[in-house]
Amino acid sequence: MTLEVIHACCAGFDVHKETVAVCLRRVTPGGQTHKVVHTYRTETRDLSRLVRWLTDEGVTHVAMESTGIYWKPIYNILEEQGKFEVLLCNAHHVKQVPGRKTDVKDCEWLAQLLQHGLLRGSFIPPKPVREMRDLTRHRAKLTDQQTAVANRIHKVLQDANIKLSSVASDVLGVSGRAMIESLIGGESDPKKLAGLARKQLRGKIPQLEIALEGRVTEHHRFQLEMLYQHLQYLESLIVKLDQRIADVIRRASEHVPPAPKEAGPLFADVTSKEEAEPSPLPFDRAVSLLTTIPGIKQRTAENILAEIGTDTRQFSTEKHIASWVGICPGNNESAGKKRSGRTNKGNRWARRALSQAAWAAAHTKDTYFSSAFGRWAARRGKKRAVVALGHALLTTVYTMLKTKKPFAELGANYFDKLDPERMVRHYVRRLEALGYKATLEVAA
Repeated sequence: MTLEVIHACCAGFDVHKETVAVCLRRVTPGGQTHKVVHTYRTETRDLSRLVRWLTDEGVTHVAMESTGIYWKPIYNILEEQGKFEVLLCNAHHVKQVPGRKTDVKDCEWLAQLLQHGLLRGSFIPPKPVREMRDLTRHRAKLTDQQTAVANRIHKVLQDANIKLSSVASDVLGVSGRAMIESLIGGESDPKKLAGLARKQLRGKIPQLEIALEGRVTEHHRFQLEMLYQHLQYLESLIVKLDQRIADVIRRASEHVPPAPKEAGPLFADVTSKEEAEPSPLPFDRAVSLLTTIPGIKQRTAENILAEIGTDTRQFSTEKHIASWVGICPGNNESAGKKRSGRTNKGNRWARRALSQAAWAAAHTKDTYFSSAFGRWAARRGKKRAVVALGHALLTTVYTMLKTKKPFAELGANYFDKLDPERMVRHYVRRLEALGYKATLEVAA
């Protein structure tokens, strides 16, 4: 069987740290195929030569594998030209054919698949969203470091037998910071330290005096000073990132993403053009919309949208985006037997943000998400319930971005209303098991 030629002139890239192998593949009007393979270095000067060569040869489509971070500078240069349609492909999708190991054969195979329209490009958000993604991921790393430093401060205080955490719920609150700064300055009198308490904590001054009677040495003060300065430095960086993210959101709100490219014949979208969705929400409005969901605040909404974007046209259904994030059960079935249903690998940053939002939503009161978490945790455990609740949150986010409607709370009794007669039978059986005879009467 002869495959149909979709792109008459295209190129496949095999990207490495220092070099990139390029195979240019062209089909003549007579049906003959010609290919040329060149290798370029990945410095900007050589990449500019590569772009000029592709332009002179009339290349319209380019495909490359997502190899670590090395694809990014090449993608950025090709994107700036605006002359090529660039497909970034998952290496797993093109490595299934044996016997293709060398770099030259890899780029030839990519060019051949691209020419016949057998490649599916990965999701690459617009440049403002990519900048947003870099900033939110950096902020997440700094937040992890901030938490680690706060834990080290707590350990030093415990080593000095300062039991501040046993009285104050937040050791690094306003009162706790004032006491730590006083300890670093050399103060050791428990009464003076307890007198630094503010607001509600002043009602616990007697307990504070007992808790702050420790054995703080010069070694402890040195450690506390270093850790406290490190904590303040990390906090200042996070504030700068928050300000930068706010600026990027304003710029991203002015950028309307184009409609996604059509897929190749093998993965053609069956949706008709009449069913095409309207343009996506601006970034700032999308953030405000997501904050109406229980468990999702400003920072979490920024983290989620930085990963998935605001354009739902990139994902055909909510199942598609759940699989892309990697927060849905895996499908591993053979010979009629279901094996491990563990979640697949996906976008770990989006999964992290959704898991944090799920924990927060699980602790809200009188909401659908808290009720669902209780039901799932009772049957499957808390960890699986968090993943399931994160999946529900992602489905909600996808639907809201698609319909542009705010969150509608279903209520904590949503599951009870699904089948009220079943609930009545269940509780009657529970009462009878305890030795009671139940007589039911409908309330007026």
